[in-house]
Order: sequence, then C-alpha cells, then structure tokens
Amino acid sequence: MRGALVFGSVLSLILSSAPALAWWDGGHMQVAAVAYSKLTPQAKAKVDALIKLNPDYPGWIAGVPDDKKAQYAFVHAAVWADDIKDSAHGYTKDDDTPTAQNIGHADKNMHRYWHFKDIRFSTDGTQFSDADPINAVSQMKLFIAALPATSASTDDIRSYDMVWLLHLIGDIHQPLHATERISAINTDGDRGGNEVNVTPATGETIDLHAYWDRMFGGYVSVPGAIFDANDKAGISKLQADSAKAKLLDPDAWTQESFVLGKKFAYAEPVLSENTVAVLTRTYETDARNVARSQAALAAARLANVLNDAFK
Repeated sequence: MRGALVFGSVLSLILSSAPALAWWDGGHMQVAAVAYSKLTPQAKAKVDALIKLNPDYPGWIAGVPDDKKAQYAFVHAAVWADDIKDSAHGYTKDDDTPTAQNIGHADKNMHRYWHFKDIRFSTDGTQFSDADPINAVSQMKLFIAALPATSASTDDIRSYDMVWLLHLIGDIHQPLHATERISAINTDGDRGGNEVNVTPATGETIDLHAYWDRMFGGYVSVPGAIFDANDKAGISKLQADSAKAKLLDPDAWTQESFVLGKKFAYAEPVLSENTVAVLTRTYETDARNVARSQAALAAARLANVLNDAFK
C-alpha cells in the first residue's frame, strides 16, 4: 500500500482515503530487494530483460549508476501495481467489472481486486458468502503459469505478469490480505481490517489494516529500502524455513496468512473491541514478529518462483 512517514492532517487524509492494498512501499521494496539477491544468474538475466519492457522503466533508472540499474528497477517495480492507482498514470478504476484477463501492458485497468483474497470468518455466527473468485490467488496462478514460455512474442505479457507477481506475492503474505471478519457490526465484512480502529503505542488512532501495512515504512527510496532490508535487523537476516520457502502454491500461501490473520491480527484486544482497540505490548510485539517473518518468507518464495520459471 502507498503510505507516508508523515503525521497530522496529511497522514489522516492518507489513512482515511486509501483502499486496502498491502505493505506500504517499504515492505514491498524490501521483499523485492531480498528476492533479487537470491536469484540465479540465469533468472536474473531474464528478469532484468523483462523489466525493461515496463512503461515506467525509464523513470525507475533515471539518474541511477549503470551497475545498479537492474537491481533498482527490480526493487522499484515491486510497487508498480500500487503506483498505477494514481490517476496520473492513466489507468482505469475497474472494481465493478472484475476480470482475470492477461493481455500484458495493453491492459490499462488498475485491478484493485487483484491485491487480496479475503478468506472470511465470523465471530458471532453472522452468515456470509464466499469472496469473489477473481482475486490475488487466481491471478498469481495465472501469472506463474505464463512465466516459463520461451517465445519472444510473449515477453510483453510475461513482463506484465512478473511485475504484478513482485507485488502480489508480497501482498498475500500480509495476513490482512487473506482475512476478513464478518460480524453483526460489519455484515458485509470489515474489508481486511479497514473498518476496525486501533490505537498503538504511538498514540494515534488508525485502522487495523493500515497498522499492519506500515510495519516497514511508507514512502522510502529504493536505496533506503535496500539498506533497511540488509541492516543488522533487516529481513535479509531472517532465515525463512526452507521447506516453506519451496512451497510455491498461492492457495497454501493464502491459507497460511489467513491462519496468522485470525491468530494475530484479530487477537485481543482487537477481537472483542467494538470501538477502538488499544493495542497491548504483546499484540504489537507479535505483530512485528509475524510481519518480519512473513516478509522474509515472501522474499524467499518470490525468488524461488522466478528461479523455477526461468531455469
């Protein structure tokens, strides 16, 4: 999700108007930075070539030293799926007409509904229907299947698919992109925590989804994200479980995030609070640990998806 490291009225405006997306820029770019470091030389060569076909590529490398252009473009590309929600990019809001099409960069729709698959649960017996079948999982499956093609005629589509995957694999590892609570208060769902207000130790009141989104920071530079990912406390220092990292099934990723969402994102005091939940130290510590672990796992899985596709 696009966010900002600012406070006061600007932050309030951003948090009140932003739709459910996922980790803010810092999180998506850190996941990409770690994934890029894990690519095989063969996969890296193909990834670098495909990214050049993205229409925003010239801006991603503007002023960047030649030896860093490939890495910086990859890291920056991880937020492209959020960037196109800015009307200046010329993409069309199409939330009312979900489509699973895969036509490459000729597609000028924002596809906001591709960013999540909210598995629903009820806390009080309120009935609910299944989520829309076109979602992050349906699209990740489509894109992953399209990547291994070898014909140059498919490169535009694979470029589009790959950049979406850089983002969506990060998205679905944010637990509130796989979880939605249904209750008598929110009979249509709380939109992955967007309708739930919390007060963390910082003292402000924000929605639960934004609280999780901002774990890795908001508007950060590409070199800043790379530095943070590789800092002594960065996610590159976390060792993702090797067996889990090799699990390349988007359905399984989503189910894992759903379980974490129910257990940690909707933990007390959020679970019982109907107004504003004042987060405890235990809640915030667990949330940070889960977010870091999930980001590290997302990076490992993203690298494995690309290495497998371009082997």
